Amino acid sequence: MTVFNFSAGPAVLPREVLEQAAAEMLDWHGSGMSVMEMSHRGKEFISIYEQAERDLRELLAVPANYKILFMQGGALAENAIVPMNLVGHKAQPATVDFIDTGSWSAKSIKEAKKYANVNVAASAAHTKYNAIPERHTWQLSKDAAYVHICSNETIDGVEYHYVPDVAADTNGAPLVADMSSNILSRVIDVSKYGVIYAGAQKNIGPAGVTIVIVRDDLIGQALPVCPSAFDWKLVADNNSMYNTPPTYGIYIAGLVFQWLKRQGGVAAIELRNIAKADLLYDYLDSSSLYVSRIARECRSRMNVPFFLRDESLNDAFLAGAKDRGLLQLKGHKSVGGMRASIYNAMPIEGVRALVDYLKEFEKQHA
Repeated sequence: MTVFNFSAGPAVLPREVLEQAAAEMLDWHGSGMSVMEMSHRGKEFISIYEQAERDLRELLAVPANYKILFMQGGALAENAIVPMNLVGHKAQPATVDFIDTGSWSAKSIKEAKKYANVNVAASAAHTKYNAIPERHTWQLSKDAAYVHICSNETIDGVEYHYVPDVAADTNGAPLVADMSSNILSRVIDVSKYGVIYAGAQKNIGPAGVTIVIVRDDLIGQALPVCPSAFDWKLVADNNSMYNTPPTYGIYIAGLVFQWLKRQGGVAAIELRNIAKADLLYDYLDSSSLYVSRIARECRSRMNVPFFLRDESLNDAFLAGAKDRGLLQLKGHKSVGGMRASIYNAMPIEGVRALVDYLKEFEKQHA
């Protein structure tokens, strides 16, 4: 039986990446060492790191005036690391603006309040996070250190399909984006952002690695309380080797970057992601048993939450899905229902199998 893993994260990885990692587990390229055993300062690992950095820069067309940092702790840690690195040049306490579009925005807001004044410029909480607040409703600060968005809400299933404009939408403040669950899934213009950060465990690799892409002029503004290992200037000056980085996670990320290049790059994978999302949403919209509660213009291509109109059927639905090799479809505990995460590594065959099961279950329980 073919298994399709719809986990929101840690998430499915490309099979050929896992096969390559397995083949190289005991002996990387004739070195006699596993990547897990290598010194992070040895020539073997330095070559892995440099290739990964080059490939990511190519895939996202990262401009030369941006640094790419490979860090530890995940995006949740970056919720603290970002304000600690971006408000030190402002009169204290500095102000940061947030657009609250879901559970991860709320977590970011809570963490940032420890280091700055937080202005929630707009929130969709009153509509149970089913849409992104319209831009004309944003009540921005006059001198915010930055404006923070979560480009894709993993739990709530809301995604930005546009980029807020720095001149028109942020009062000139740098735009900071948590892209943990949609990085590398669509073409982006990095130059429109001051900072992009993402946990790896959705579209990049195993949990434990965080990618930070930061414009040069925003480096060197850390608060004095910022730990040295999380000071972007120290990390950048030491090529992400200020402390021992998550070496094996960076290696796997590098393999994923190479896999993505073989698929045709980000533009090609975006077309696949659109096709997968359309296939699933089109069926949900035609169904009398299932419902998507997210505004159409804000629906995520990566995380598709949906609900059975008769929730007494939830356990039977999940049991039947598991019997067919369709795994990890239960929605997040905070919102309930179901959720299908269809990241880059999920083939369209997996989405077809899910839609076939949705049809079958609906026919049985109509």
